[in-house]
Amino acid sequence: MPGLLIIAHAPLASSLKAVATHAFPDCAHRLEAFDVLPDMTVEQIEQQAREMLAKIRLPEALIFTDVFGATPCNVAQRLADGVQVKVIAGVNVPMLWRSLCYADESLDALVARAVAGATQGIMQVATSRPQNQTFKPGGNDQDHRHHQQ
Repeated sequence: MPGLLIIAHAPLASSLKAVATHAFPDCAHRLEAFDVLPDMTVEQIEQQAREMLAKIRLPEALIFTDVFGATPCNVAQRLADGVQVKVIAGVNVPMLWRSLCYADESLDALVARAVAGATQGIMQVATSRPQNQTFKPGGNDQDHRHHQQ
């Protein structure tokens, strides 16, 4: 049962935690969020992140970051050992929700689920009318412009 830590540019981490606890309120105790502010030094970020990691490490933890190569990710890489603490960059809501759905799995399985959730959650959405909606012929569309059809 790995703990989860989100380290991201402010306010993304806390926003993602809010979305996660909205959908999975029982998982709030195993999830921490760290919003990295623009004026923080790398040393401050690392110290705070280590403290948060210690709170949720059970003994394993998965760290999510927003952008590979950016400061939050670089700090997360310093915290990871690749065995009990792993890092995934590019955090998004489907990734986080998938992780919470399968939070009782091993760390390696959780990493695989998170990556799958992230990639499967990204798709182009059609802008045309979905095929399963019925067309209502006749009538003046201008008279119904405030009604969804």
